[in-house]
Amino acid sequence: MAAAASSPPAPPPQGPLKRIVAASLIGTTIEWYDFFLYGAAAALVFNELFFPDSDPLVGTLLAFLTYAIGFAARPIGALVFGHYGDRVGRKKLLVLSLLLMGGATFAIGLLPTHATVGSLAPVLLTTLRLVQGFALGGEWGGAVLLVSEHGDARRRGFWASWPQTGAPAGQLLATGVLAALTATLSDAAFESWGWRVPFLLSGLLVLVGLWIRISVDESPVFKAALARAEARKAEDRKAEQPPLLAVLRHHWRDVLVAMGARMAENISYYVITAFILVYVTDQLDLSKQSALNAVLIASAVHFATIPLWGALSDRLGRRPVYLIGAAGVGLWMFPFFALIDTRNFAALLLAVTVGLVLHGAMYAPQAAFFAELFATRMRYSGASIGAQFSSVAAGAPAPMIATALLADFDSSVPVSLYVIAAAALTVVAILCARETRMRDLSDGDAPAPGEDGTACADGPVPPRPAPSAAAGEGAREPVQPQR
Repeated sequence: MAAAASSPPAPPPQGPLKRIVAASLIGTTIEWYDFFLYGAAAALVFNELFFPDSDPLVGTLLAFLTYAIGFAARPIGALVFGHYGDRVGRKKLLVLSLLLMGGATFAIGLLPTHATVGSLAPVLLTTLRLVQGFALGGEWGGAVLLVSEHGDARRRGFWASWPQTGAPAGQLLATGVLAALTATLSDAAFESWGWRVPFLLSGLLVLVGLWIRISVDESPVFKAALARAEARKAEDRKAEQPPLLAVLRHHWRDVLVAMGARMAENISYYVITAFILVYVTDQLDLSKQSALNAVLIASAVHFATIPLWGALSDRLGRRPVYLIGAAGVGLWMFPFFALIDTRNFAALLLAVTVGLVLHGAMYAPQAAFFAELFATRMRYSGASIGAQFSSVAAGAPAPMIATALLADFDSSVPVSLYVIAAAALTVVAILCARETRMRDLSDGDAPAPGEDGTACADGPVPPRPAPSAAAGEGAREPVQPQR
């Protein structure tokens, strides 16, 4: 088959690759800044500005409900952006996602509050949150694939982990801006107008991100796969399967692995960074500033350690590093809350920092791991669907579930058990996965689950016959052992 015989495109020189990494990192930082800014504002002021008729804890739950709605839109974004990203390219969709996210965030900064327009205020807030979620659902897959498909297999875990640092960088930026405002403004001034400043700042950041993203090249792996697909179509006049159908047919186990892998990563992150703001202020009666400062410093450490975990995954494999993070987060939950309950800032900082470092062991190899699971012409769809559909069950309700458990039991123990259960599920998913390190992304191929004899294998998988042209990139030929 022509696709199998073609040689993989050479990786770009380090200069262009670094520009690709920088473009993905800056773009993801801006988008995560926008997304996390909403979560922090939901914990700090949205309950009073948009849900003032509720008691404080119920108001916080309602604010987190609009926060969770953004997650509900992420799978829709994954489907739409994944489909077109696999059809027309990664770069164009990344520009669109940045425009949508930045525009919605800027508009939130202009919203009237409940005191001005009544119940219309939370409706408008919810609508803009949906746009944010839709955009982020398409952002992640494109950003990590653009880097993964430009680099070579030997250091893919390291380079692909850099867009992942956009999450703590965005958290760092959002928390830093809020911390600076709460430190310099009175509570009345912050609730009156100060909370709008970080949302309006997003407009400037988006302009910078667009300028950088427009300047980078499309993935050479995608362009080669697109050329092969067009050649096949011209030869036999049979169209490819839609990416979604191809993913469900050829990669359904990989999608389930990705969803399970995301459970502990997603839930632990939002408990550590979003719910902690509620726990520290409402349960322990500590200042907002203490919680924000702890998340701020810990996010800086998180940012620095993610590439280290990514590099380690290039040496040990994606699965071992991911397992360290999943098991570590589960084991850390009881010490995490025990340290916070001391009401000592140093202990609070240690708790959040260790939690985020362990989270990084999952988050760092995730980009390369998910990219390596799927074939080229369905990679955007497969990685996005696996990552974003799980967010509805994981990250979306995590702050709400944790807050509700705290309200019902007046204890952090149920919250710890909640995260431990998620960690156990992720451990099982990773044990069921195959090791993907050193996978050649340029061949448009990936082995079926179980071909390397991992824990959830159904036994040896016989070689597949050569696929028909209509099956497209997703139909896979026998895979040669990786060396």
